Amino acid sequence: MKRRLVHRIPVRVRHYWKLLATCAATLLAFAVVFSTVRVAPLVTSAGDENGDEVTVDIAGTTDLFDATTAHSVKLTFHDDDYQRVLDAFWDDNEKEYLEADLTLDGTVIPSVGIRLKGNSTLQSVTRNGQSRQRGGFGGARQGGPQGGAAPQGGGARPGGFMGGGRASLKAEEPETLPWLIRFDEFVEGRRYQGHREIAVRVGGMGGGAAVLNEAVSLNVLAAAGEITQRYAYTSFTVNDRPTTARLLVEHPDDEFAGTVASATGHRGVLYKSLAGSQFTDQGDDPTEYADDFKQINLKGSQDLQPVIDLIRWVNSASDAEFDAGLGEHVDVASFARYVATQNLLVNFDDMAGPGRNYYLWYDLDTKRFSVVGWDYNLTLSGSATQDPAQSVSMGGGGMRGGGGFPGGGDLQPPEGMPMPQGGRGGFMSGHKLKERFLASAAYQDEYRAAYRELFNEIYGNAAALNTITAITKVIGTVGGADTAAVASEAENLTTLIRERTGFLATHEFITG
Repeated sequence: MKRRLVHRIPVRVRHYWKLLATCAATLLAFAVVFSTVRVAPLVTSAGDENGDEVTVDIAGTTDLFDATTAHSVKLTFHDDDYQRVLDAFWDDNEKEYLEADLTLDGTVIPSVGIRLKGNSTLQSVTRNGQSRQRGGFGGARQGGPQGGAAPQGGGARPGGFMGGGRASLKAEEPETLPWLIRFDEFVEGRRYQGHREIAVRVGGMGGGAAVLNEAVSLNVLAAAGEITQRYAYTSFTVNDRPTTARLLVEHPDDEFAGTVASATGHRGVLYKSLAGSQFTDQGDDPTEYADDFKQINLKGSQDLQPVIDLIRWVNSASDAEFDAGLGEHVDVASFARYVATQNLLVNFDDMAGPGRNYYLWYDLDTKRFSVVGWDYNLTLSGSATQDPAQSVSMGGGGMRGGGGFPGGGDLQPPEGMPMPQGGRGGFMSGHKLKERFLASAAYQDEYRAAYRELFNEIYGNAAALNTITAITKVIGTVGGADTAAVASEAENLTTLIRERTGFLATHEFITG
């Protein structure tokens, strides 16, 4: 119990408790002696720095995100600590950090922090055969389905939605769970090759156990010049459990903000959209948006006000004002490419999806926003005939002549799961900025031009197909890989990409 309470105290407080105690005593003495003197608090600005001192940056032996080679991750931790973390998640929905020793590509890194990662993914986790009975997208209920429901009105063909199946997750098998590894949670100021955090991805709907669709999407996006996260495949061993093959992905933290700054050539602020974000006007009070966006970098010198201003403008501008003024608020060329890539890759869980998977980048020089995508484990898992002119939909209403899934129809939640209110086509979806952009005639030429260019870069010359071949070759060298399952997933993904390429090649968006 004592250990549990200690770990609930923030790491910085635990490290500097003596200094904090001394400061508190000093302030108390000043309060007594100078009780008639009014003291005004001073706020210092961190400028372009986040104020976090890096004391050690571990070089390692191999570039962590060299996707052309197999990597190795080994985690060791005490089971009683693990059970404590599970208790906090089960009882309070809290994702606490667990102290573990990590061996990464042969380099031993003691006392890293790891925690469960994800929202909808974790709804399917069972413990001793029991679910948490939390409703939500992809959630499981006790005695009910342990994953997403099959689409109604037509089954998905191989390679389509659910083609890889929802991963079956058990707390007793930590080697299969989604994790966030943080290098400085218990050792202040530590980084690994400049990274504070890395994500260990989990197989999901459409992606199969190897999450091949996400790796392919990240690869082709990077090749097309889009800002995205790096990835690599690794063997993954927890304590004395069986080794599995997992996908590592760069986590968009404050270090990733530096990556975006380098790519754009401008300094800026990175904001993460949270899963419950609705992008609706909630007034002037920044605290009202605490459940919508999280500021990643430049805390203290910058705040959430630019995001609030954008939300209020998008929601209040008339159609004429939107057409005339979007370029003053948003980098239109960049946004056109973002929207085009999400459609090309049939991603129904982008900024308009139920997971609200996107970041906003606010350029401090141009005073304009751009959108940075992330979490691509549901790409390339929908319909190959998704219309380029319409937003990819998780439920119905996203395509001409049918619902959002192969065979038509809407995705329905598992029996007994409450239906979210305010959503379209079943689960909550939609985004005011994206919807207004696609509906505006003023930006159709720019969107179509971006779409044609990106189609050629992603699907032209069999680029995506060649990427599948290269990635599966690497996975075959990773310890714990299920080669038969990977081959099956690669075949399904190849089928979808060929059909997607064929459909778009004759579409008037591409032919003009």
